Amino acid sequence: MRDIVDREIFEMFPEYIRAIVVAEGISNQGLQREVEEMLRDAEARCEALFAQEGLTTHPHIANWREAYRTLSMKPGKNYSSIEALARRARGGSPLPYINTLVGLMNGFSLKHLVPCGGDDVDAVQGDLTLRLATGGEEFTPLAGKEASQPEPGEAVYVDDQQVLCRRWNWRQGECTKIAPSSRNVLVNIDCLAPVGKDEAGRLVVELAELIERFCGGSVRHHLLTADEPMAEIA
Repeated sequence: MRDIVDREIFEMFPEYIRAIVVAEGISNQGLQREVEEMLRDAEARCEALFAQEGLTTHPHIANWREAYRTLSMKPGKNYSSIEALARRARGGSPLPYINTLVGLMNGFSLKHLVPCGGDDVDAVQGDLTLRLATGGEEFTPLAGKEASQPEPGEAVYVDDQQVLCRRWNWRQGECTKIAPSSRNVLVNIDCLAPVGKDEAGRLVVELAELIERFCGGSVRHHLLTADEPMAEIA
């Protein structure tokens, strides 16, 4: 199994970096108070930050708005995952603690203001690829039952059977959601300028250490770039 960023993505966004953590044999059961406290602290700091400055003009949110605009993904209507989280934190609405790994990802996203998502690789069919949609793919949203189709040219994360995430990092799919029972996962951090390769490298190490600390298992990480657009994950 491989994780791949298609060349068309890099042709449009040559400085894009996809940092990934592959974790095998994790334990994702129960509530860990320290993880919940980290999430609440990240929410509070984000709420304070955006009480003082504009949310949509922040460099780590404006960059995703511009990427969505480039791909005609309606940034004013469809928010990148980090903008959606930041808007919720700004409004003082706490995120639910779904499970340890999701709590870690959400807290990490808010702390660093970068999109972060994940998939249960045991539910993946074939390779994972970030590419542009043809419009014929099928997607079932998280907690949804009815499938829909992405728009042609939309950035989608897919396996060999279906779409796992629409509009780059806008909406997670149901089929590979991370649950308490998940044992083998792939977690990604989407990095656009001003987040460069050095910072992406620091971020992925920090996230890998957090996952190993709180979920255990065997953990490794990679950076997918225009020069190295693929990593073996299983």
